[in-house]
Amino acid sequence: MIMPAPIPHALTPATMSLPYRLLARLLSPAGSRARLSILIFHRVIPETDPLFPLEATAASFDAQMGQVRQAFNVLPLPEAVARLKQGDLPARAACITFDDGYADNLTVAAPILRRHGLPATFFIATAYLDGGRMFNDTVIEAIRRARDARIDLTALGLGEHDVSTPAAKARAIGLILPQVKYLPLGRREEVAADLAQRVADAPLPDDLMMTSAQVKELHGLGMEIGGHTHAHPILAGLDDATVRAEIGAGRERLEALLGDRVRVFAYPNGRPGQDYQPEQAALVRDMGFAGAVSTQAGCATRASDPWQLPRFSPWNPARFMPMLVNNLRSPA
Repeated sequence: MIMPAPIPHALTPATMSLPYRLLARLLSPAGSRARLSILIFHRVIPETDPLFPLEATAASFDAQMGQVRQAFNVLPLPEAVARLKQGDLPARAACITFDDGYADNLTVAAPILRRHGLPATFFIATAYLDGGRMFNDTVIEAIRRARDARIDLTALGLGEHDVSTPAAKARAIGLILPQVKYLPLGRREEVAADLAQRVADAPLPDDLMMTSAQVKELHGLGMEIGGHTHAHPILAGLDDATVRAEIGAGRERLEALLGDRVRVFAYPNGRPGQDYQPEQAALVRDMGFAGAVSTQAGCATRASDPWQLPRFSPWNPARFMPMLVNNLRSPA
């Protein structure tokens, strides 16, 4: 009699994560040789966005957090920074961070984080709370709603673009945003608004970012709130007084709102040498922040500058864990 083959156990986050847990422990042991992985997200949306199909969704983020919980020791960022300096991080140390202050950080991401028992830090650009909209979202949402299949932005120095399909719109956004991003702060907002008026008839959303009450609610859930300037400028192009004012204004508003200290900071856009300079990292240190994060890829070690810590961007959900473990091979 031929016996049927045994049915394999269903894959679970624990069984799927075990090989990565072992690799992460080898690459990041406890103590002075530990390596700190800091994940960076911006949004977690309910369903897939046809313009950005790799953006984290509730389903993909839930799966990722289940794997992270099994494979890594997730710490609040201020604790991780302090323990990195002291050389007593646990093995497989990691932090989870979000930039900008999107409303879905509270409504979609926070319930998933709480279900998995994971802390996170949310860096808030305070100018866009309570109905504001970041310049990049003005561009994105205008092109999403474009009235024509082709847009002519030559008057703004931004060229002509096919926007006839979601893929074409995504390409156009990818070409336009880098040009707008590095304009002087006031000019950046003017160009984004002008573009929207030329491209779309439909009103743009005014509920993408958190309200002040939602930031307080997020803090009340035990999540860390960090500084991200007031209006999200590219700091490298600003003088020291303006940099200090931008960082200080964001921190002061958050501390008044929360009744608590803002201990950590994230550089807008965050690429060292291009978006901020070493002297600006020194300014962040001198302003009393316990640590700060960039968008430089890699993981942190005890030798890393605590005010220029690298972060890992999980841009491909299908390869999330292999990419995260591989990131441990690249100390910054």
